Amino acid sequence: MTRIVLAYSGGLNTTLAVPWLRERHGAEVVAVAMDLGQGRELDDIRERALAIGCVRAHVLDLREEFARLHVLPALQAHALYEHRYPMATALGRPLMARHLVRVAEMEGADAIAHGCTGKGNDQVRFEVSIRALRPGTTVLAPAREWGMSRAEAIASARARALPVPAPAMGAYGTDTNLWGRSIQCGPLEDPWCEPPEEVFVLTRPAGAGPDAPAYVDLRFERGVPVAVNDVTMPLLELIGSLETIAGTHGVGRLDLLENRVIGLKTREVYEAPAAVVLHAAHAELQSMVVSRDLDRLAHHLAVQYVDLAYDGLWFTPMREAIDAFVQAVQARVTGTVRVRLFKGQCTVVGRQSPHALYDHALATYGEGDAFDHAAAAGFSALHGLPAELAARRAPRAGGPR
Repeated sequence: MTRIVLAYSGGLNTTLAVPWLRERHGAEVVAVAMDLGQGRELDDIRERALAIGCVRAHVLDLREEFARLHVLPALQAHALYEHRYPMATALGRPLMARHLVRVAEMEGADAIAHGCTGKGNDQVRFEVSIRALRPGTTVLAPAREWGMSRAEAIASARARALPVPAPAMGAYGTDTNLWGRSIQCGPLEDPWCEPPEEVFVLTRPAGAGPDAPAYVDLRFERGVPVAVNDVTMPLLELIGSLETIAGTHGVGRLDLLENRVIGLKTREVYEAPAAVVLHAAHAELQSMVVSRDLDRLAHHLAVQYVDLAYDGLWFTPMREAIDAFVQAVQARVTGTVRVRLFKGQCTVVGRQSPHALYDHALATYGEGDAFDHAAAAGFSALHGLPAELAARRAPRAGGPR
């Protein structure tokens, strides 16, 4: 083995992985850092990678691609794992795998490595995606092989005087991109422990938010969010704007016991202000413009879609087929949804669409009622006929008489 491409975040495990791969395999290490919206974390990452022994370091800006090809389809598919988590981390891994494969081919690498542990979901997501895109690829997982605890890994990094950012050396493990932020480890491993305020950076405490609610109008065109309060903006900018507004009002905190791919239940804390608001708005608008049976089918397929994305099966015909169905539904999802943000709560308070199946003249109980009330009697009788017949033919207690 002469050259290994490493998914390099600059965090604890991937920093330790560089000398470990060089020593264990005697190979050159090429770092690939990918910006999915981490913010300032990548400012000096190339220099840090080269300083610890990488022969080259690629830094890729994937924010727009992530928003367009992964976040948007998941939003349109109602992809909330266990009905709550918008899957910021899970959605980013297949995109990262695609670019790792591309760089590995360009560099003529013998293997691809990642910094995931043996307990996490991401090892599965990276490895399944990489092999789906480049069958037969050797994938290395140093952190899974060395088996150190987090405390031991921190001690090892300090002993080697490795330049790991201070947050990565703390009690918590975090992952951030434009769709949200995950926090785990440390005190959070006790599910009875309330998350301390120090773990949150995108959201205010609900009680510390403004004393007046914010009303936000979100306009969608064919399922794509395109404007906030009548200001049209690109998707990437729109997500950032919503993150700021919703986070200010304490919206977007999630705390759940999560079922990982490998069978463990773990306690996960998330911040996803923009995702929480956009999911609520999109789901409400879609329910307004499609029939009950179609909306229920969409939500049923959402469970399948969520499991595929969460379990690392993004590059599969099943996911592509569901995407095609979702896109067919989005043709009607045009309109505006008004949400109220206040003290940690996001509430839909208004919705309108040129494709709405809501008809005021049919729904109203006031003047202008156009509903045929006489037709309801016949409908009710026929609708309940099977239940009535079953009741008439039901055996009585004590047997036939």
